[in-house]
Amino acid sequence: MEVRQVDAKQGWQWIVTGFYIFRQIPLTWILLCATLLLIAATLSLIPMAGQFIFTLLSPVFLAGLMIGCRALEQGEKLEIAHLLAGFRNTPGPLITIGGIYLVGQVLILGVFMLVGGDVLMDLLIEGKRVDENELKNVSGDMLSASLVGLTLSIPLMMATWFAPLLVVFKGMAAIDAMRVSFLACLKNIIAFQVYGITLVVLVILAAMPYGLGLFILVPTLFASIYASYRDIFADTAALA
Repeated sequence: MEVRQVDAKQGWQWIVTGFYIFRQIPLTWILLCATLLLIAATLSLIPMAGQFIFTLLSPVFLAGLMIGCRALEQGEKLEIAHLLAGFRNTPGPLITIGGIYLVGQVLILGVFMLVGGDVLMDLLIEGKRVDENELKNVSGDMLSASLVGLTLSIPLMMATWFAPLLVVFKGMAAIDAMRVSFLACLKNIIAFQVYGITLVVLVILAAMPYGLGLFILVPTLFASIYASYRDIFADTAALA
């Protein structure tokens, strides 16, 4: 399988392409993202387990959206039903990816709490009040814990970025898909840095008008994932 190394400017181009994909049928995209948000909100009503369940199923939903992007590329319609298309296309490996991501996040949270110390744990979990001196200490601990958490989260995100697409479009097993995804992101780390910086700026701008810009940015983000996959893996083959 060819994994291309693209120019840094492609990080910006993925977002531009994502916006173009969104602009073709904006209402459908907004409805899809609103439905996904509704599913997440509904699952969150389940104490403790709701967030875990959504994390497990997130790669399945993402795969469905990517299948929808492929349908648009082939001149077909993007439909709300595409959100569930991942359940009809190898859901097992997709849920496995979600499970690995979930375990990774739990471990990273554990390291975050360990680095942050007891005071930070009491502050976050129990809402315990702290005095001025404790606040100064916990601020430093929180910064250190956040840096450690971010450092550990980036490789996990790299491993899961392309993994659902590689499962549904290439028929790869979950572990193999995550390995290839990590290597592809590593090979194009400069383009992803440009992508990330651009995305941060756009999030700030989108949040300014009462968050209304997120109705455009969130679908554009999903579509840009497909654009980055197409660019790096040079995939023009139709979905089997």
